[in-house]
Amino acid sequence: MKMKLSSLHHGSTARVSLPGFIIFFINLPIHNLESAQFTVIGPDQPVTAIVGEDIVLPCHLSPPMSAENMEVRWSRFDYSSFVHRYRDGKDQTEYQLPEYSGRTEFLKDGIRNGSVALRLHNIRPTDEGRYTCYFESTSFYKDALLELKVAALGAAPLISVEGYQDGGIRVVCRSAGWYPEPEVCWRGLTGQHVPLLSERKFQGANGLFETETCIIITETSNQNISCSIRSTLLKQEKESRIYVAELFFPTKSPWIAILCTILVIQFFVIGLLIYLLKTKEKKVAESRWRDCLIEAEGVTLDPDTANPNLILSKDRKTVRLGDTDQKLLANHKGFSYSPCVLACEGFTSGTHYWGVEVGSKGGWAVGVARESVTTKEGAVSLKPEEGIWAIERQWWGEFWALTSPMTRLTVSRKPEKIRVSLDYKEGLVEFFDADNVKPFYAFRSASFAGEKIFPFFRVGGAGTQLSLCP
Repeated sequence: MKMKLSSLHHGSTARVSLPGFIIFFINLPIHNLESAQFTVIGPDQPVTAIVGEDIVLPCHLSPPMSAENMEVRWSRFDYSSFVHRYRDGKDQTEYQLPEYSGRTEFLKDGIRNGSVALRLHNIRPTDEGRYTCYFESTSFYKDALLELKVAALGAAPLISVEGYQDGGIRVVCRSAGWYPEPEVCWRGLTGQHVPLLSERKFQGANGLFETETCIIITETSNQNISCSIRSTLLKQEKESRIYVAELFFPTKSPWIAILCTILVIQFFVIGLLIYLLKTKEKKVAESRWRDCLIEAEGVTLDPDTANPNLILSKDRKTVRLGDTDQKLLANHKGFSYSPCVLACEGFTSGTHYWGVEVGSKGGWAVGVARESVTTKEGAVSLKPEEGIWAIERQWWGEFWALTSPMTRLTVSRKPEKIRVSLDYKEGLVEFFDADNVKPFYAFRSASFAGEKIFPFFRVGGAGTQLSLCP
C-alpha cells in the first residue's frame, strides 16, 4: 500500500512507502533526543578503592539517552590530561596519561541509556583525587566531578623488646603497608592509653605508609600492653599484644647513675653537634636567599613556545588562559596540547634565580624544562623523565612535586610568590616560599643531558594568572 505526501521542498509530491514513513517518525525523536541538553550525574559520595584492587567510577546522563555517538572521557588535573577517552564508537588512548596506560577499561553495557563507567585496575595511592566525567554530543556538553579515595590495610603490628632505657624496658611497635597515614595507639590491659616515647611515620616509594612507635614500660606500670593501628578511612584496625614479666626489669644498681650520667653527656654532645649543623645550614640557606633576592634574572615569556590558548601581556611578564590566539596558531612551533610556555632566557651553566607570583587560587605548575620539550608531539607529561622538573598546585588547593610517581607536599601555608633556583652544574632545582629561607622542595641530581634549560610555566585553568616578579 502506498500513499502521497506533500514534499517539504518546492511544493512537489513524493511517493513514500508506509514502512519508510513509520521509520522516519521513529528516528526523528531519537535524533532530537541525542541533540538535547542533558545533565551528567556521578556518585554523590567519594568512591573508596583498595590498593592493588580494581574500582569502578560510574556516571550517567539525565534524562536517559543514548551516548553511543557522543564523546565520553575521564580526566584529571585539566581537560587535556586524559585518563580514558571514548570517541567515534571506540576507545582512544593516544593522549592517555602514561601512569594509566593499560590500567583502564571503558564499561559501556548501558551506553544506550547514557550509563557508562570506567574501571581502574591495580589501584595505586597516586590514583587518589578528583576525576572529571565528561560527555559531549554534536550540540551540547556537560561534566561531573567524582572523588576517589584510596585506602590500604597494612600488616599486623610487630612488637619487639629492644633493651633498657630510663629505668624501664623500651618496647617498639612497627607496621607497614598503610594508606592513608594511620593512627597508632598503645593501651594497657584495662584499655587506658599508654603515652608514647617517640613516633615516626614515613611514606615509602610505593606510596604506602610505615609506622614505628616506642614506649617505656616500668615494673610499676602495666606490663600487659597492646599496640593497635587504625585506618582512618576504612575504620578498621589491627592489634598485637605483649606481656613483659617482672624478672626482666632491671634492679637498682650504682652503675645506673653512672650510665645515666654518661648518657646525659652523650646527649649533650649530640645536641651540640646538631645545633652547630643546623646553624651552618641556616647560614647557607640565608646566603642563598640573599643571592636569590639580589641576583634575580630578568625573565620574560617566549610567545614562540606559548600554547595558542594562552594570552601573554605586552611586556611578556604575565600569562593567563583565554581564547585561542589565531596569530600564534597560524605559525605555531611551541606547546600544542598543553597550556604551557617557556621563558625566552635559557641556561647551560651557572646558578640562576627568578620569582613567580602565583596568587591564592587556581591551578598552575612552575619549574624548569629542557629546550627539546616543545618539539615533542602530543600532550606533554610533566615529569623529570620527559625533561620537566616542576611543582604544581591543583585547582582545589593541593600541592604536589611532579616526580614519578607524584609527591604530595605539605606546606605550612599556601605560598603566593614562588622563588625558583637553578644550579645547572649540580643538577639542583629548588623552590622557595617568598617569605622563607629554606626551600620547601628540591630536585637533586637532575639530568639536564647538556641541553639548554628554560624557566617553565603551566596555567591550569580559567582564572589562573602567573606573573614574573621584577
